[in-house]
Amino acid sequence: MKEFLVEITTTVPEGTSQNEVDERRAAEAVRARELAATGHLARLWRPVGELRSIGVWRAADEAELHEKVLATLPLRPWMTLTVTALESHPNDPGRDAADGRR
Repeated sequence: MKEFLVEITTTVPEGTSQNEVDERRAAEAVRARELAATGHLARLWRPVGELRSIGVWRAADEAELHEKVLATLPLRPWMTLTVTALESHPNDPGRDAADGRR
């Protein structure tokens, strides 16, 4: 699978009930665990003091990432995404480990 850096900003639409927000956030946590278990979500961070997330996601290609991975997130309708395709850098200290080599 290819790796992608995904920056996510979630904005709850004005007038949305707290109950709907809570339900979607709970469902989002469940879906994130499922995507991690299948290898699609590798890492996820929240910058200190910010209401956005940055993650490393995996998919066969960008189309699959959008259509079969990110589109399945319960909060997706409220999200703004920035996707950057990644490739290994020759000086990456984790490169050999990621490729299964030592």
